[in-house]
Amino acid sequence: MVKDVGQDARGIIAPDAGLTQFRMDRFAPSTEINRLVDRYWLIRWDLDEPFTQRVYPHPVVNVVFQPGAGTVNGVATRVDSRELAGEGWALGVMFRPAGFRPLTDGPLTALRDREVALDRVFGSEGTGLSDAVNAASTAEDRIAEIETFLAARLPAGRHPAEDTAALVERIAANPSSARVESLAREERVSTRQLQRRFADHVGLSPKNVVRRYRLYEAAERVRHGTAVDWADLAATLGYSDQPHLSRDFTAVIGVSPGRYTQLCGAPAA
Repeated sequence: MVKDVGQDARGIIAPDAGLTQFRMDRFAPSTEINRLVDRYWLIRWDLDEPFTQRVYPHPVVNVVFQPGAGTVNGVATRVDSRELAGEGWALGVMFRPAGFRPLTDGPLTALRDREVALDRVFGSEGTGLSDAVNAASTAEDRIAEIETFLAARLPAGRHPAEDTAALVERIAANPSSARVESLAREERVSTRQLQRRFADHVGLSPKNVVRRYRLYEAAERVRHGTAVDWADLAATLGYSDQPHLSRDFTAVIGVSPGRYTQLCGAPAA
């Protein structure tokens, strides 16, 4: 089930302020397409003044359509800023972790921290999809064009990246207990083999993925108004102590846990 942004805003930094500036809707993929796609998202805005939203994207590929353009956005390694101005919309295809790998010929590290035109990946057919999405008049019609395009490119059998997708989603569901060495044992591979698999299928290391979902969990607890005991949360999320969590949070999110609490208007512990 696709949760709305009110329930799950992972990846959006201090989201409640942004949600006063733009509207975000989410749509579930069809049963056929959810092999590869987690959700579709649609952002619409109409602003008198520009607004900048900071995001720490999920460790996935997004294909994004805006008026006149379609781009493939590889997995990001850092927080990014998106400026919204005037009136506009953006429709995104958020793939499952590793879900874009069956559609490419090479490892997803090649797309890491890159935004490339759709035709660079899919040739003239990518241009045709972008044109069709822009010509459609409703979100449902645009998504239908995307689903038709993806359905024609689904692998006939199970792709190895689908096993990696399932593993990453287990990490996302319980990041506190995830350890790279134990994950490798679960998958019956060496740690080095797991690292190579993640580089190929996800574009990031397993350690980076685990850390990202731990920080999402911390940020969401603040955002939902919980008075966070950061020492207790550090232990819960698998950190050795509170300073390690605080350093990670500050280095990645760009503000300290205390400052983030203020930005979200949440109560202090």
